[in-house]
Order: sequence, then structure tokens, then C-alpha cells
Amino acid sequence: MARRILLVDDDRVSRLLTQTVLEQLGYEVTVLNDGSGAADAVSAGGFAAVVMDCQMPNMDGFEATAEIRRRERASAGTHTPILGLSSRDMRGDDEAALARGMDAYVTKPVRGPKLKAALQALLGET
Repeated sequence: MARRILLVDDDRVSRLLTQTVLEQLGYEVTVLNDGSGAADAVSAGGFAAVVMDCQMPNMDGFEATAEIRRRERASAGTHTPILGLSSRDMRGDDEAALARGMDAYVTKPVRGPKLKAALQALLGET
């Protein structure tokens, strides 16, 4: 059975590209276009990881990550790995994402090998 990934990205083209890459890697993908529903989806369970755009309107990926982490702490729930995605590639962006609760950070555009390596590291897959 395919591992389930929650993909959260507001940009339609980026979302389709990332979804395609994830599906080619063998993951079952659930898609949201805004961070506001991400915490509820994760709380419902069943996701091996979340692939989350960092910059989105309404609720960005950092706010959504903070809410997911808050709920995990409050319920003593399972830690769900979150892979941050961003078109920003400035020095320190990855460290800032990790400091804000994400487990890894990948820059866009998403490339199959880079995404595969990041998810394998997060999920302990080979």
C-alpha cells in the first residue's frame, strides 16, 4: 500500500508538479491549496508526512506547521514529518524553517531526486 502524503501548496502549477513527482515516487497524495486545513487533516491522521509550501496567503506554511505542532504537543500525538517547500533559496532559509517546526526544507522547483532523498531521510526509507 502506498504511503500517504499531504501536499499543501497554493500555486496550481507548483502543486501539480509536486503532486506528479510524489505520485511517480509511489506516494498516495492528498492535496490542499491553503494551510488553514492542514492541521485538521493531520489531526485526522493517516499521513506519513506533509509537504508544505512555506509562503501561502491566509495561513502560510509556518503558521500551519506551528498549529500542527501545537496539536501534537496537546494530544501527545505522533510527530508527523513536515517538509517545507519554498522558492526562496537564501542563506539561512533552511535553518529558519527547521527552527519553526519543519523537519526538512527543499527549494522549488521540485525535482524528483531531491524530493525523493528528502522524504526518504524523513521517513527512514531506502
